[in-house]
Amino acid sequence: MRKIGWLGLFLLTTLFFNYSSAREKITLSTLNWEPYIGQELENKGYVNEIVKAAFSEVRYDLEVLFFPWARALHVATLGHVDGLFPEYYDENRLTDFVFSDPFPGGPVGFYKRKDKNIKFNVDPRKNLAEALKELRSYRFGVVRGYINTKEFDEADYLTKEEVINDDTNIKRLYKNRVQLIFIDKYVAQYIIAKRYPWYALELEFLEPPLEVKPLYIAFSKKAPDYQKKLALFNRGLKKIQENKLMEEIMMKHGF
Repeated sequence: MRKIGWLGLFLLTTLFFNYSSAREKITLSTLNWEPYIGQELENKGYVNEIVKAAFSEVRYDLEVLFFPWARALHVATLGHVDGLFPEYYDENRLTDFVFSDPFPGGPVGFYKRKDKNIKFNVDPRKNLAEALKELRSYRFGVVRGYINTKEFDEADYLTKEEVINDDTNIKRLYKNRVQLIFIDKYVAQYIIAKRYPWYALELEFLEPPLEVKPLYIAFSKKAPDYQKKLALFNRGLKKIQENKLMEEIMMKHGF
């Protein structure tokens, strides 16, 4: 009788341990957007590592699905995944998404050819609307589905030509098919250094950047328990900020 009692207690303890230690899974769509995130980067990049660490703090395992950005946005909008990242905050997407607390991103602005005398006469950080108006005679390359800056996206007096990704935009700029492209400064530097190093002699970032943009997870309102997952991620993000793990991750990746 005592033997059976001990066996029962052992089984109950085992079941309780397995239940309490069980981890849930969250699935997010993303893109190859080096040096922030990419399938070939160490640990898929610092953005992936930060998001994974934050979810791990709240006992969630992260599954990441890589797509072209327009496809990543589409599957998240439909709720086929829990959300997408890294994303810029945009009020126009609040119909379909809720945004997490922010984590570090980078400077965004325009790339140009060095042989083109294009410059800001008005500091865009002080008056972006006026700075953009001075550039209205140029053709701009943008990536389909990307959020850029609110002022730039709403500037319908500018000529904008859409392409599928940043790589294509950089090649079109090099071939002088557009005069300016909107791009993250570090993304442009990475693509040029890794794929087209000879472009560095011809292309440059137009200083100053328009802004330094933080990054977010956009949780799909059509995915189950999106509010719970949002709250848990924010809790985990706060933990890795407080324990300095986020800082360690960024330093490891050179940021």
